[in-house]
Amino acid sequence: MCEHSPSVEPRRRRLVAGFFVLVLVVLHAGCARRPPDVPVTPDAAVIIENKGSDTMVNLALAWAEAYMALRPQVRISVTGGGSGTGIASLINGTVDIVNASRGIEPVEIEAAERRGISPVEFTVARDAIAVIVHPDNPVDRLTFQQISDIYTGRIRNWEEVGGERRPIVLLSRESNSGTYVYFLDTVIRMGDEESDLLFSPDALLMPSSEGITAEVSENPNAIGYDGLGYVTPEQKLVAVARRAEGPFVLPSEATVVDGSYPIARPLYVYTAGEPTSLIAAYLAWMVDEGQEIVSELGFVPIQ
Repeated sequence: MCEHSPSVEPRRRRLVAGFFVLVLVVLHAGCARRPPDVPVTPDAAVIIENKGSDTMVNLALAWAEAYMALRPQVRISVTGGGSGTGIASLINGTVDIVNASRGIEPVEIEAAERRGISPVEFTVARDAIAVIVHPDNPVDRLTFQQISDIYTGRIRNWEEVGGERRPIVLLSRESNSGTYVYFLDTVIRMGDEESDLLFSPDALLMPSSEGITAEVSENPNAIGYDGLGYVTPEQKLVAVARRAEGPFVLPSEATVVDGSYPIARPLYVYTAGEPTSLIAAYLAWMVDEGQEIVSELGFVPIQ
């Protein structure tokens, strides 16, 4: 098992993972849900229920497929809905593993503890949130202040940031998304805990990461933000700087590792208390063989 610090609550482990938005379970007549500490036998499958972040879906899908190929008696039932949805399921006691692209909030910890649940946090990967525009858009660099002004509606035309005279179309994830929360706190509010800035009501809320990249690829006026693993050649990456004097940095695995890209974050897994047996084994596998899948899908390993 991987070591972690007992002084942090919820405690963080260094694994590598992500989780899912698709249901990867094929149920058959003999399958039954069993407690995670019940051994798997040839005539019965154990189902691990997982829910949460849509950002981590591709990584989680690949992990689940690979692990179930190794352990045919383990079935991983995966649904998305966003980090907030997954954490709510943890609080309600209806899920085994939660994947989240933001940290659990104090109010959520308190709600869980009132139900006798102690969330345990594991850092499982890292991610860069890319700011993206259409390839025909001449704008190739933005500061945090400019991005904040764009997304709060203070800047409404690309001409104001060195582009053509075109209206800016704002694309955002929905509010139950961990990516939405992180982008709001880190970029729009620029890390100011006292800030009450909000997304402009004109922002189009997209239900998925794929929705943002698809819209940006078709709309030369659009701007969006998305996990780097979802960006394709049909979108253009924007170099980002905290301050006007720079440096302006493009997102990549290398710039996340060296700390120069300013919109990078950890990705998490949560369990209700310390995981045991099958769930613990699955998480341990992620930090070993599962690490190889991380870079392939555009995420950043923790090792």
